[in-house]
Amino acid sequence: MKLYLKFDFNTIAKIHLEQLLTKNQVKYKTIGFGEIELLETFSEERMTEINAQLNENGIEIVENQKSIFVQKIKDAIIEMINNRDNVTVKSSIYLSEKLNYNYSYISNIFSEVTYTSIENYIIIQKIELAKQLIISNDLTLTEIAYNLNYSSVAHLSTQFKNTTGITPSAFQRIILKRREKNL
Repeated sequence: MKLYLKFDFNTIAKIHLEQLLTKNQVKYKTIGFGEIELLETFSEERMTEINAQLNENGIEIVENQKSIFVQKIKDAIIEMINNRDNVTVKSSIYLSEKLNYNYSYISNIFSEVTYTSIENYIIIQKIELAKQLIISNDLTLTEIAYNLNYSSVAHLSTQFKNTTGITPSAFQRIILKRREKNL
């Protein structure tokens, strides 16, 4: 029997981090996605040990201030895209309000650290979510376009093809053929 699964990577990452910290008897408080406050002080040796275990599990402690800010920008973008209440405010306004900085400052720091634009990062994240939604097979392309704030299916299709090299319909067909082949 084969199962097809849909993942919420944010939830998985949060649960995994919580399990790691609990296993290591680290007292902490979750401040936001990707941000925790340690409620006790550790020796440098113990901190190195914890950091090594986090790294083994694909989790990195960010120490550079610009990198920390960029991670907050990425977290805000992912939150905005995954918001099922269909955020209709422009991403620039959303990020400015969420992070309490001027958008041009946010954009400049993001581009300086990541070598890409916020707009490009948003498109990539939206297309990744579109792929997850297509794989889950719960929604039509029209519903996916609406949920991701695209003006039309054609707009979604154009960005999808520019990002992945294939159209969403072709992606759907590939997924269906794989499922049929594995039955």
